Amino acid sequence: MTDAIAALNAKLDRLVAAMERMAPPEPQAPDFAAAECFVWDANLGALAPVPVVNRVEIALIRGVDRVRDILLDNTRRFAEGLPANNVLLWGARGMGKSSLVKASHATVATETGTPLKLIEIHREDIDALPRLMHILKSADARFIVFCDDLSFDQDDTSYKSLKAALDGGVEGRPDNVIFYATSNRRHLLPRDMIENERSTAINPSEAVEEKVSLSDRFGLWLGFHKCSQDDYLAMVEGYVRHFGLEIDPEELRRDSLEWATTRGSRSGRVAWQYVNDLAGRLGQRLEAGS
Repeated sequence: MTDAIAALNAKLDRLVAAMERMAPPEPQAPDFAAAECFVWDANLGALAPVPVVNRVEIALIRGVDRVRDILLDNTRRFAEGLPANNVLLWGARGMGKSSLVKASHATVATETGTPLKLIEIHREDIDALPRLMHILKSADARFIVFCDDLSFDQDDTSYKSLKAALDGGVEGRPDNVIFYATSNRRHLLPRDMIENERSTAINPSEAVEEKVSLSDRFGLWLGFHKCSQDDYLAMVEGYVRHFGLEIDPEELRRDSLEWATTRGSRSGRVAWQYVNDLAGRLGQRLEAGS
């Protein structure tokens, strides 16, 4: 009997050792001095540094002056340790919502000289937001946690994790963390989903309130609307001046308006796409002052 127990224990030891080899390594503590921006990898529970951030200078973001100033002011106050709000940037596609978040972070970090870090979390990893908050709260830095194109569909309950992480949980949001999100939807949920709750729930008002209340967790709602022709042309002209593209002003106006007409819309994204096409046709690189 003793030999049998010893043999069984030996097999169990080998099994445990094999399972330990198969298990992923423990994530290392993040080195926040390695970069200004990081991407949260929920599978590994780790933050990957981003050496070069894909962003444009804030001066090139046109047609949204009011919301730009509000976001900059909120970000400055947060960087300086003053009270600030979570921000939802919502509205028309291509009007620079995510570009403005990245540009505001860079501008304020440079102005204040504070260790302000931008952490991007993907929409599908929102369930892991509380774990990310736990990692960040003890760090000696301040963090903008940013989720681009945030929205929730039917039967998606991960929005409850977001509600708890923002300010509804037992611990609440850490003082050194703020949450910025962009969305095409003001309430982060499709209208038909809200209407379906209203028509089928036993208590319609309570069912709708639970879902719509998610956007209430954001103290600032910054709306982005479709731009006028003048705003669109100002965006194009700003890019052309910045990159030193050589083209006759009247030709630029006609060409850029024709480009917007073929796309069926005017926005900052369309203006940027036009300038990329123009630079290619002119044989010029998009380098500032070129």
